[in-house]
Parts: sequence; structure tokens; C-alpha cells
Amino acid sequence: MLNKKAAYIDTGVWAAKAIKEAKLFGEVDVIASSKDANYTFIPKEYNIPADADYLHITTNNTIYGTELRKDIDSPIPLVADMSSDIFSRKIDISKYNVIYAGAQKNLAPSGVTIVIVKEDSLGKVERVIPTMLDYKTHISKGSMFNTPPCLPIYSALQTLKWYKEQGGVEAMEKIDKIKAAKLYDAIDSSKLFVGTANAEDRSIMNVCFVMKPEYADLEKAFIDFASEKGIVGIKGHRSVGGFRASIYNAMPLESVETLISTMKEFENKI
Repeated sequence: MLNKKAAYIDTGVWAAKAIKEAKLFGEVDVIASSKDANYTFIPKEYNIPADADYLHITTNNTIYGTELRKDIDSPIPLVADMSSDIFSRKIDISKYNVIYAGAQKNLAPSGVTIVIVKEDSLGKVERVIPTMLDYKTHISKGSMFNTPPCLPIYSALQTLKWYKEQGGVEAMEKIDKIKAAKLYDAIDSSKLFVGTANAEDRSIMNVCFVMKPEYADLEKAFIDFASEKGIVGIKGHRSVGGFRASIYNAMPLESVETLISTMKEFENKI
């Protein structure tokens, strides 16, 4: 879609990577960024240039634990990377020209990608597009221009069936909010832990938190303690440190409650 200029909102590592790639094909106007604050919030104040081909957003930021949980109004075509929070809330599809998402968070094993695109958004670019990268290619071939990754696609089908059995996206959003609220409440009431993202922008998919400064030397001790309880994979990204609990749709409430009880047990030992 980038023909001459595109607008981007920089909210984290994956937004920054998208900006870097877009610059290979045209002018990129970064209209807002929270980079200076280590991506602890979603920018709210910005002006969308009317002469841009599209506005690009990244709705959830896995590393920093922030999330845009509403459909924004854009006067120009809107493109969204929803890789890490698709199927966690209802979306007004009509507001987007393109939604793309890797399946590996809330749908299927890695290897397959979802793209929802308005047909009137296609064919707008004057430059030559490689056949494999042209959405029209995949549309015309029923997503089978190349040999498709059968296992992730079949897994996606089973996940979608399960979502329907649970009550659809509305039901997933309800339980996701419950899981996140319980964990954030435990963090906010703790003497040891503190969240890293602004409260109003906290992700319900990736809960990021650290030790309070006076207890920073206990970080490894907590990781080891949690590991003894069978909890793994909660070490935060190196750019943030601390801890990250990824509580995607497949994560049951009981697992979140186990993490909370482990946090409280560790705190009681201090």
C-alpha cells in the first residue's frame, strides 16, 4: 500500500521493525512514539497526515506489555499488526483496510499468517511487487499459491472451533480480562513487585512487571523459586528486565492463579 508516504505510530519493538522495513519503499512519518519512555504507554496525541497512503499501528506490544484495546478512527486507510492480541476482543473490521497477524499467539503454531484485506486497497502501488508478496496472488489462488503449511492451518481450524464452543471472541475477552485483572491486582498490592506499563495501557495478553528497586537483587531468586513450582518462561525481555507473564487465550485461569499464589508465597518468605 505504500506508494509515496505512510504514517506509523511507534509503540514498541515490532512497530519499530515495521517502520524500518517500510522505509525501504517510501517516506515514513512516525507521527507518535513512546520510545523515550521505554514504550511504557500508548501515545494518545498525534495528527494523522491526510496525504499519507495509510496509518500503521501495532495493537499489542509483547515485550513492554502495552496494548491498544479499541478501534481508532482514522481519516486515511488503517493497517494493523494484531499478531499478539487477535481473537482477544471484538473488532470493527470496517475501520481497517488491512489486518495482519501471525497465528502463533492465539490461533495456531507458527508458520501461518492471517491477512484480512479490503479488495479496494489492492492495486494501489505503482512499483512492481514480487509475485509472492502481492496479496492478489494469494487471493486468486485461494491461499494456495504455494504449498500451504497444513499442520498450522488444521490447528487453526480446531482452535476456531474451540472458540465457538466457548462462546466466541466475547467469551475469550471476558476470561482474558479476568485473568489480567487478577494478576495486575496481585502486582499492585505487592510489596515486592511493580508493573512497568501505564495502568491505562496495560496489555491483557502480556503482563510485564519487575521487582521494586529496593528488592531488585531478588529477581533471580524469584525466577528460581517459580521454576521449582513448575513455572517457566516468565523472565522478561532483556530491554525491560524483570518478568513477563504471557496469558494468551490458551492459558487457563488456574495457571494465572498458580503464578499469583507463587508470588505471594515468595513475598511471605521475605
